[in-house]
Amino acid sequence: MAHPRAKPDSLSRLLAEIGACRLCAEHLEPRPVLRVSRTARILIAGQAPGLRVHKSGIPFSDPSGDRLRHWMGVDADTFYDESRIAIIPMGFCFPGYSPSGADKPPRRECARAWRGPLLEALPDFALTLVVGSYAQAWHLGSRAKPSLGETVRAFAEYAPDIIPLPHPSWRNNAWLKKNPWFERDLLPYLRARVAALLCSAS
Repeated sequence: MAHPRAKPDSLSRLLAEIGACRLCAEHLEPRPVLRVSRTARILIAGQAPGLRVHKSGIPFSDPSGDRLRHWMGVDADTFYDESRIAIIPMGFCFPGYSPSGADKPPRRECARAWRGPLLEALPDFALTLVVGSYAQAWHLGSRAKPSLGETVRAFAEYAPDIIPLPHPSWRNNAWLKKNPWFERDLLPYLRARVAALLCSAS
C-alpha cells in the first residue's frame, strides 16, 4: 500500500487509516496499538504488541512495560503522556504465537505500509529508543552490529539521538545477568537522557 508524503494536517487522517487497517486480517486479529503526537520528543520503537497489550489496547501494559519504565526512570503517568513520549511498534497488532510459545515476529506488511508515512508526518524526535532486533534493523540499517548484544553494547556510537535496547521481556533475564555493563553503563545514560528531554519539554 503506497502513501504520498504526509502533510502537516494529515496526521489524524493517517491514524484513522491505521486504525481501520486490515492488511493482515487473514493472519491475525487486527487491533492496532500505538500512541503518537506532534509534540512528543521521545519515540519508543518496539516490536509488536503482546497478547495482554492486544486485549488492553494500551502499549506495554504488561511486565515488559514495567521493566522498560524502570529502565527509563519514568512513572506510568509520564510514560503514557503521548504529548511527551510516542510509542510506535514495528507491527501495530499482536502477531500471535509461534509453535515454541514465543510471540511471532511483527508482520512485515505493517512497517512497509505505515512506518514511513507515519514518521514523515511527525516532527523529528530528539531521542529514539530502538527496542529489539526488528526496530534496530529498521532504524539503524547497516549501522547495526551483527548481533543485538553487540548493537546494544555499542550504544555510545548511536547516542545521543538513538539508544538501542534489548526487549524488556523476561525471556532476556539470562542475557541481562550475563551482561552487567547494561545496568552499570547504559541505564544511567538512558535515564539521564530521558530526564533531560522530559525536563526541557515541561
